[in-house]
Amino acid sequence: MKIVITGATGLIGQHLVPRLLELGHEVIAVTRDPTKARARLDPRVEVWKGLHERENLDGIDAVINLAGEPIADKRWSTTQKERLCQSRWKTTERLVELVKTSQTPPAVLISGSATGYYGDLGEVVVTEEEPPHNEFTHKLCARWEQIASAAQNEHTRVCLLRTGIVLAPDGGILGKLLPLFRLGLGGPSGNGRQYLPWIHIDDMVSGIIWLLSHDLRGPFNMVSPYPVRNEQFAHTLGHVLHRPAFMRQPAVALRLAMGESAVLVLGGQRALPKRLEASGFIFRWFDLEEALHDVVR
Repeated sequence: MKIVITGATGLIGQHLVPRLLELGHEVIAVTRDPTKARARLDPRVEVWKGLHERENLDGIDAVINLAGEPIADKRWSTTQKERLCQSRWKTTERLVELVKTSQTPPAVLISGSATGYYGDLGEVVVTEEEPPHNEFTHKLCARWEQIASAAQNEHTRVCLLRTGIVLAPDGGILGKLLPLFRLGLGGPSGNGRQYLPWIHIDDMVSGIIWLLSHDLRGPFNMVSPYPVRNEQFAHTLGHVLHRPAFMRQPAVALRLAMGESAVLVLGGQRALPKRLEASGFIFRWFDLEEALHDVVR
């Protein structure tokens, strides 16, 4: 297949691209910074600077849309919220326009979203049918999904990746947590009861490839079948690192430091990958301790 990827230099993209090349696919990375992308990516990857000069996506078999400003890097000021939204919505809108103007459109658009689509649902078991709690992360993801879904027609199917916390050795949540935990300064956030839907980077990549090669469409919770509470996650990571993990971060302190974005660590979803498993996909990593051992190594 000839595959266009936005966000190819991001956490997921940097693991996905080598796997696609191994499988014999051609990969085109869309980026704002071609020099940086070429330095990070395999020389076999073709690089496009943005999508503004493209008139259609004829000759492209699939599009994987992973672009977006990192959601947890800054406080959610009004300006930052707008940046988070537009970085996702505008790229997706342009991709949908290009799909619609194509004589031979891509067979599939796989577009990013997050379990934040559901908002903070506490103890509720969350499958793809669960009604969401209306808060900022839901509004961001719901509009993102709505835009992407407009590309669906008799020629193009659309899959939506409602991704949980991705466990990878080179960034994401572990990029922030490992330095603290290695110093023995890690621990649960708030009361620690909130659920943390996680997925190993290998399963994330394999799940995307599964959606590429099977006739599936709609939303998919990209999470391990066994979500854990924040407290269990902290203690397991401490155990894997042979460090104590009792330095609890009080909810009040997190809200002072992070503002509204504290919901990312104080809230959560007990999300399950119902539709992915029903399609026949088998997870390699479903035990958190084994997954963390692998990633930390």
